[in-house]
Amino acid sequence: MNRRDTLTLAAAGLSAPLGLPALASTTAAAGAARVLRCSFPVAETGIDPAQVSDVYSRTLTANIFEGLYGYDHLARPAKIVPVIAEGMPEVADNWREFTVRIKPGIFFADDPAFKGATPGKGRELVAQDYVYSILRFADPATKSPLFSSVQNWGIVGLDERRQQAIDSKKPFDYDTPLPGLQALDRTTLRFRLKETRPRFVESLSVGDLYGAVAREVVEFYGDKIMAHPVGTGPFRLAAWRRSSRIVLERNPSYRKVLWQAQPAADDAEGQAVAKRLTGRTVPLVDRVEIDIIEAAQPRWLAFLNGQHDVIERMPPEFIDIAMPGGKTAPHLARRGVRGVRTLTADVTFLYFNMDDPVVGGLAPERVALRRAIGLATDTQREIRTLRKGMAIPAQSPVMPHLTGYDPAFKSEMSAYDPARARALLDLYGWTDRNGDGWREQPDGKPLVLEIATQPDQTSRDLDELRQKNLQAIGLRVEFKPAKWPENLKAGRAGKLQIWALASLASQPDGQNIFDRYFGPQSGLQNIARFKHPELDRIYQRMSQLPDGPERLVLFEQIKKLAVAYMPYKLGVHRFVADLMTDRVVGFKRPIFWLNWYHMVDVLPGGDNPT
Repeated sequence: MNRRDTLTLAAAGLSAPLGLPALASTTAAAGAARVLRCSFPVAETGIDPAQVSDVYSRTLTANIFEGLYGYDHLARPAKIVPVIAEGMPEVADNWREFTVRIKPGIFFADDPAFKGATPGKGRELVAQDYVYSILRFADPATKSPLFSSVQNWGIVGLDERRQQAIDSKKPFDYDTPLPGLQALDRTTLRFRLKETRPRFVESLSVGDLYGAVAREVVEFYGDKIMAHPVGTGPFRLAAWRRSSRIVLERNPSYRKVLWQAQPAADDAEGQAVAKRLTGRTVPLVDRVEIDIIEAAQPRWLAFLNGQHDVIERMPPEFIDIAMPGGKTAPHLARRGVRGVRTLTADVTFLYFNMDDPVVGGLAPERVALRRAIGLATDTQREIRTLRKGMAIPAQSPVMPHLTGYDPAFKSEMSAYDPARARALLDLYGWTDRNGDGWREQPDGKPLVLEIATQPDQTSRDLDELRQKNLQAIGLRVEFKPAKWPENLKAGRAGKLQIWALASLASQPDGQNIFDRYFGPQSGLQNIARFKHPELDRIYQRMSQLPDGPERLVLFEQIKKLAVAYMPYKLGVHRFVADLMTDRVVGFKRPIFWLNWYHMVDVLPGGDNPT
């Protein structure tokens, strides 16, 4: 979950126009080059698809690497379209065999790793590059946090190949053909899966992770590969100061691709954008400059001062100033700023380490503790005071816009009932035995909850609310601050007791969020390490069924188990407010994908005529 510092209205200088520079000035001074300038509120971890899982690193990989499929930039509901593939997969054997033909004449960006390649042209992409790229997730030496996602595809022979490397303690075998993943020739790729997978094409559409990586590049850079991304995408890495600044530039080896999108018939703005940009060569901009600004105040002021063209995911503490009532504030609109508010496919949550001796496990008293913490959480107050109304309570793990999301579904996840929480704790032995005002464990041992957090103001605000909520039911809590990447590393290692974060959907199917509950993904996507045989059985059955009423019944069953055992206390589904100057043409908040830089234009100055 992103945390940001707060800023008062007076400090922001927004009570009245104070002569801030015109937002067009900086870009106009940049000359003919079209430069998109923006920021990340959290530092990246690296730029290798097989080794990253955070949204900011994945935003970079999404613009450098390309998957077989992607999504139409403007279509809502989301529409899968071929990117590298010639067309949609040829499906056989009851959705267990998929054959994909790739377009010839696509080249990787120039790089010293391609010895003998024609300068300025790079090396041609072939089907074997996708075989290699996917196998990297299974290679134990890669230590991919997303191997379990690829493992869930059920590629024939993949588990055995990985286990062979683990047992033999020898390098992973990339060269022996794998029955379930083969390049039949230079442009034909075939997948064979163990089980029926009707939605497999959705997995192939996560281009930021499953894009093509060249073997020569990985072997050339070795353990420095995180800093040397070489893909076939519209941009290449031009400069990188870790946790400070990233510059992407137009990839000179990028093939000729024309801008096209299919907005809905009733999307007037989308239709206007499509009319203006269709047929233009992408990327439309020459460079993308990204500053890492973790604190909200300087990030907001950088946008106001014309240093950035876009501010994504507007810090909630400035929503009342920038977009009161969901509309762009008049003083900003007069300066050419446009705001867009979107309900995203995401969910915030507290996760409980199910291996922890205090909060973990399936014993009734441990389940009671987690549910009491949930009942003590005042989500509506969080939405009202901290998120400025920019969220709705999450009733289940399934996010808006996804298969299985039901706005009519209600559950205990959104309930705020401290009296019931206290009664539940009393019933299962979490009582104050020594009269000091704090509850002890059922066996009489002291009880102190430890919640990992980040050292910024918004985290502190959320922590203050959590502390008040828990104190009200007699639970003592200590907060352990660390940088987000450090908490992520510790969380994956099972070293945190409780931590607050969020998940953003990368595919249209709602089942994927239940990776966080699926036993075989324990310690990976399932950061809580939750294991429940019945839930695992439902999950596996859902994977094999086509979309329809029978599968939706399983969604209801798995939601109820997730609520009952509560390895995750769900929080909210967030609205996102994105603000941009009138020079930015073509932006629309993506739902599941992260690559949009190549689809927008930045005018050198003046108003946006659309």
